[in-house]
Amino acid sequence: MGGVRAVAISDTHAPRRWKSCPPRVAEHLRGADVILHAGDVCTASVLDELAEYAPVHAVLGNNDGPDVAAWGVPERLELDLDGLAVAMVHDSGQARGRTARMRRWFPAADLVVFGHSHIPFDETGDGVRVFNPGSPTDRRRQPHGTLGLLDIRDGRLTAAQIVPVT
Repeated sequence: MGGVRAVAISDTHAPRRWKSCPPRVAEHLRGADVILHAGDVCTASVLDELAEYAPVHAVLGNNDGPDVAAWGVPERLELDLDGLAVAMVHDSGQARGRTARMRRWFPAADLVVFGHSHIPFDETGDGVRVFNPGSPTDRRRQPHGTLGLLDIRDGRLTAAQIVPVT
């Protein structure tokens, strides 16, 4: 079999928006090999809850406090998932010039997962793919709450989809 199934999630905003893991989110987490949380967890208990499903990698968001940082969450993160160079940051900056900026920030990355805007986004440019899963709990002006599913095999992102969960 092989490969890695990553669930990308961001902007859960607990406890205001995330009281506990929503059932439709949990359905996807049950099949995850790894969970990537792109910030604005807001309370470290969410990370503990997610870790019951799969190992969690997360970055600090602008609404995350000392308890999230104490969980071991950095502002930026780079990791290898089955040979794919993945970087994470909460706020990737304005939309204009995003792929070029992500290439500068993370020169070795194949994929950058980010959050902050709550707007699902998937674009490739400047030799890097940038992916925002949106928010499963705070959709703002989006039609649905969302998360991302990433299939990685042998150093390649073989599938990436944004899935509605509300």
